[in-house]
Amino acid sequence: QPRRLTARSVAARLAEELHTRIGEKVGYKVRFSEQVGEDSLIKLMTDGILLAETARDRYLNQYDTIIIDEAHERTLNVDFLLGYLKRVLEKRRDLRVIVTSATIDPERFAAFFADAPIINVEGRGYPVTVRYRPPETDDTPSAIEGAIRELWREGPGDVLVFLPGERDIRDAEQHLAKALSGGKWPAEVVPLYARLTRAAQNRIFSPSKGYRVVLATNVAETSLTVPGIRYVIDPGDARISRYSARSRLQRLPIEPISQASANQRKGRCGRLSDGVCFRLYSEQDFVGRPEFTDPEIRRTNLAAVVLRMLELGLGEVDRFPFIDPPDPKVVRDGYRLLEELGAVSARGKLTALGQRLARLPVDPRLGRMLLAATEQGCLAEVLV
Repeated sequence: QPRRLTARSVAARLAEELHTRIGEKVGYKVRFSEQVGEDSLIKLMTDGILLAETARDRYLNQYDTIIIDEAHERTLNVDFLLGYLKRVLEKRRDLRVIVTSATIDPERFAAFFADAPIINVEGRGYPVTVRYRPPETDDTPSAIEGAIRELWREGPGDVLVFLPGERDIRDAEQHLAKALSGGKWPAEVVPLYARLTRAAQNRIFSPSKGYRVVLATNVAETSLTVPGIRYVIDPGDARISRYSARSRLQRLPIEPISQASANQRKGRCGRLSDGVCFRLYSEQDFVGRPEFTDPEIRRTNLAAVVLRMLELGLGEVDRFPFIDPPDPKVVRDGYRLLEELGAVSARGKLTALGQRLARLPVDPRLGRMLLAATEQGCLAEVLV
């Protein structure tokens, strides 16, 4: 998954900077993999791992400083952690918490943590020119090809292209591999998305014989910095998880990204030299977009949120210090659904079945089908 790759790659970079090996001064911990030594001073981990550790270490006493990076993404885990750390800080005055992001709303986060100080750290970047080029057709691969050719006429360099999903990446890869072959400059088209194997994902860190065109989902927006990028091509959309109250299902529609996400994508270039960000939409379209992406808690099934909170022992949803508290009516609907599934009792307590359901990383209703299928001996049929 994206953040697992991030934890490993950042740990490797820190170990290199500190002239040590992974597992000594610097370690990492992700799902199914851990390299942390007894003498490790810095530990990189995913937000889910840190949340899981709160079950055994309620006040996180093994840490004296916790850094929450890319907080602007406002995933469920990040919102849980921010609320949990706010509670911990009331008990542990010695704990230091640093919340970081390049496109965060600093005043709001500072107010949430009792007017915490705001520190602005200027990056060591180069100027990035933004160009708006709305495509004349719906043929995105051809529009990307045209943008690459225009950019390379000014000077060759590695290109990072953002696409909504795996299928879009495969289509663009087939088109560009054929279109850019035999050109003036050798080009290597490299896909990057979460389902790739670790070895395939690590291709972006290995040396290339020619200029590289990296086709990535929003994993490359914040979770991972692709090295050596001079140009960025941004079609302006992404798959964003949303819960449909009408169908009561979690969906992954393709939607326009927010201004904050667009600026994050722009920041992927201009790190080694002057950069160019090619936006395949109009400036008027950009100005009309929301400033920030909706927090995940506002666009997810609250039954899953309630189940996760009960499993982690975070207490009642309506009493938890969220930065953006969910609608009480939607919370009640979440409890009602969990009671129908047998995951919670009439008093809202987690049942034994609910504990099993909470371990499955799927929608609670789908998880209940899987558990029932196991009992009925038809799991293979349900999985299909």
